[in-house]
Amino acid sequence: MTVKIGIPKGSLQDATVELFRKAGFKITISSRSYYPTIDDPELYCVLLRAQEMARYVEQGLLDAGLTGQDWVVENDAQVQEVADLVYSKTGTGKARWVLAVPNDSPIRTVQDLQGKRIATEAMNLTRRYLERHGVQATVEFSWGATEVKPPDLADAIVDITETGSSLRANNMRIVEVLLETNTKLIANQGAWADPAKRRKIEQIGMLLEGAIQAENKVGLMMNVPRPDLPAVLEVLPSMNNPTISQLTDEDWVDVLVILEEKVARELIPELKRQGAQAIVEFPLNKVIP
Repeated sequence: MTVKIGIPKGSLQDATVELFRKAGFKITISSRSYYPTIDDPELYCVLLRAQEMARYVEQGLLDAGLTGQDWVVENDAQVQEVADLVYSKTGTGKARWVLAVPNDSPIRTVQDLQGKRIATEAMNLTRRYLERHGVQATVEFSWGATEVKPPDLADAIVDITETGSSLRANNMRIVEVLLETNTKLIANQGAWADPAKRRKIEQIGMLLEGAIQAENKVGLMMNVPRPDLPAVLEVLPSMNNPTISQLTDEDWVDVLVILEEKVARELIPELKRQGAQAIVEFPLNKVIP
């Protein structure tokens, strides 16, 4: 049994390879090949643009793939969503498809687009948006650098942004948000109906979600004298209740907790003041709820 899985080529490529590494899979990509190697004999990888992924998964040419929810919507692909993976090329935020215009444009609402020209890569998404609002406008495909098209080549654009910095740099403002999106692990309906493939795809989804859950989190373990335990627990936040284990010396316990990394830097000195000793901070690869 082999599961064919699509890895997004382009801006998400490095972040995806790193996410798989944290999930326990080593992917190696050659600069001249579209078929990365992976250290799992049940997986066969194909490198594809995220824009194409949902279509190939729907058609069964791939059993599964990682792509944005936006491209599933854009292609109207009938696929099975397996895992919600909120990560991006710059961090863990979501992205937005927005309608944007030059700062000095008279366009204030979608209704002001009547008869106008819009440049975008997401043509179907944009056309459906216009139809919902009863607006007729010309929608043209943009091959890139969409934010520089107005005002000479287009009146407005529909483009994807994470922070809005590129739009601001090009003197543009956001009029409306069409769609919020992030990466999804999707599966072909036929592959999902196959018990062996479904089990493997679910395993991948669980491990990838666990790797994302571990982002910016660390583990802390420490030795605490029993008399000081209430004071330590009072200042100790946790995803769940901390784990407390008896040491060979009955007067001492070991405390283990998972928390945000930025919290640890403020917490460790306070734990020390409350009586904790031998405090160890360690990184996490996966956190499975």
